[in-house]
Amino acid sequence: MNHTIPETQLLDALNWRYATKAFDASKKIAEATWKTLEKTLVLSPSSFGLQPYRFLVVEDPSTRAKLQPHSWNQSQVVDASHYVVMAGRTAMTEAEIDLFLNRVVEVRGIPLESLEGYRGMMYGSLLSPGSDARIPHWAALQVYIALGNLMTSAALLGIDTCAIEGFVPAEYDAILGLKEQGYASVVCCALGYRSAEDKYASAPKVRFPAANLIKTI
Repeated sequence: MNHTIPETQLLDALNWRYATKAFDASKKIAEATWKTLEKTLVLSPSSFGLQPYRFLVVEDPSTRAKLQPHSWNQSQVVDASHYVVMAGRTAMTEAEIDLFLNRVVEVRGIPLESLEGYRGMMYGSLLSPGSDARIPHWAALQVYIALGNLMTSAALLGIDTCAIEGFVPAEYDAILGLKEQGYASVVCCALGYRSAEDKYASAPKVRFPAANLIKTI
């Protein structure tokens, strides 16, 4: 199957996208469209394919209201159609790795024994002495890959987004009970439709020239 789209369509979508500061609280993302966006999160690439993260879609208005004071009081937290808290694992164990390997066996119909080398590689990278301190940062990097995938996909569907790093992770973790689940909040993403009052929607996009950023060696 041909999954390509015109190059101009991709660039137009990325130029149209901006960090939406004001959402129209009356406009909601259609359920079918939202389910598609959820699938883009599931399909995001991650190191070893382990998906060391969870995405909490906060729909409850009272919970959003509790989160807002710990988000620099940004209006997007409560006004956006959907608000996603993206959390990464704080630790990895043999159990998490084996759960993934068993999933590979289930989906691909291959013997578990054929994955012994892969298991050893993951154990060595993620469970070796001293690796505990690296896991939260490693997981956070995977979260940001998923964030980029979500925001690009949303732009192609005409959905506005705003990545939010301006929040207090410890407070979010307490409100959402993340620590007990073995996760920590990393970044958030508000999604919906821009307000007609958002002056940033018409502001020219500011980027350095490609020559400043890309070097061919």
